[in-house]
Amino acid sequence: MNTVSLDQAVPDFTLPATGGKTVSLSDYRDGPLVLYFYPKASTPGCTQEGQDFRDLYQEFRALGADVLGASRDSVKAQQNFKDKYAFPFELLSDTDETLCSLFDVIHEKNMYGRKVMGIERSTFLIDADGVLRREWRKVKVKGHAAEVLAAVREL
Repeated sequence: MNTVSLDQAVPDFTLPATGGKTVSLSDYRDGPLVLYFYPKASTPGCTQEGQDFRDLYQEFRALGADVLGASRDSVKAQQNFKDKYAFPFELLSDTDETLCSLFDVIHEKNMYGRKVMGIERSTFLIDADGVLRREWRKVKVKGHAAEVLAAVREL
């Protein structure tokens, strides 16, 4: 499978999500979509990032945009994460790394002195036509959701 490229159409995908749903990219053709990848549900950085997107969610919706989070966690772990922090958007479960591979977010990382393969915190902005318009890789959480919101305003 090829990986996504800026200014190119993102292939449709379908994954299990929170709320007992199955979500496809084609479900989000009514406006821009923010797709953010995080390493692990309920860890400090991932929690803060989710809360930041949650806190700005109504502003994203006012611009016609929606938000999806994705990680390799199970649907159950994602649902617990969503419920605990009252995220108003769905979280995707990519246990087989299909979506992670498409967006090339699995990279070698150092964890407590050991090298492991894991999700590199990344965010992608897809327009209503399914075209990738912006990408942020190696994301630092602080201020990131606001930066993404500013990019949605520019679309």
